[in-house]
Amino acid sequence: MTPCRLCITERGVLMAEWMTNLFADIPGDLRDECIETLLETSGFRVERIVSRGHRSPAGFWYDQDEKEWVALLKGSAGLRFEGREDLIILHTGDSVHIDQRRRHRVEWTDAAQDTIWLAIYYR
Repeated sequence: MTPCRLCITERGVLMAEWMTNLFADIPGDLRDECIETLLETSGFRVERIVSRGHRSPAGFWYDQDEKEWVALLKGSAGLRFEGREDLIILHTGDSVHIDQRRRHRVEWTDAAQDTIWLAIYYR
């Protein structure tokens, strides 16, 4: 994230306005998923996640304390929720809400292109 300008508010407070491009600065070599926190407060976190053929390890399930809303900005992925037989296929523009403690895993992400997620975690 790069500051694009500094400004003085009406109250004389110096503030930075931040600008970032969610499709920029993606590493060429993605041995591991690239997870970057873009914004965080005490009850809220926004992450950009970049996957390229990544998946959850065998037998691993996410079981989070927070609720999660995730949007797929680019690429495709398959999500599985514990207790469901079907696989949820996400394509560019799709989003899904995941309640806290709802066990889920990533079965696959597109190996031919970057899969870019925008994940919002909140309490």
